Amino acid sequence: MDNHANLFHVSDKDFKTKVLDSAEPVIVDFWATWCGPCRAIAPVYEKLSDKFQGKMGFAKMDVDQNLRTPGDYGIQAIPTIIVFKDGKEVHRMVGPHPARLEAEIEKVLATA
Repeated sequence: MDNHANLFHVSDKDFKTKVLDSAEPVIVDFWATWCGPCRAIAPVYEKLSDKFQGKMGFAKMDVDQNLRTPGDYGIQAIPTIIVFKDGKEVHRMVGPHPARLEAEIEKVLATA
């Protein structure tokens, strides 16, 4: 994961500064190490982080390590992928939809 410059991990501690206060939209993948569908979408997510560099930040949050933020956003199933813009949730996808992910990002950026 280290070779993707536009991909970063967030925690409950830095979620506000890295995601909500970001000047550009940030997409957050809420996942866990034991989650098979989360691992299935990870390579697609990483590739898209390179493609959309400079347009959107790509963050990952481990829901086992961070309980407060997933709780605040009512995340009950993983993977849940949420796009934040100007500190607000603007789009949410629940479940692994690798084929739809890029189209959803394009849609969000088109309305940004």
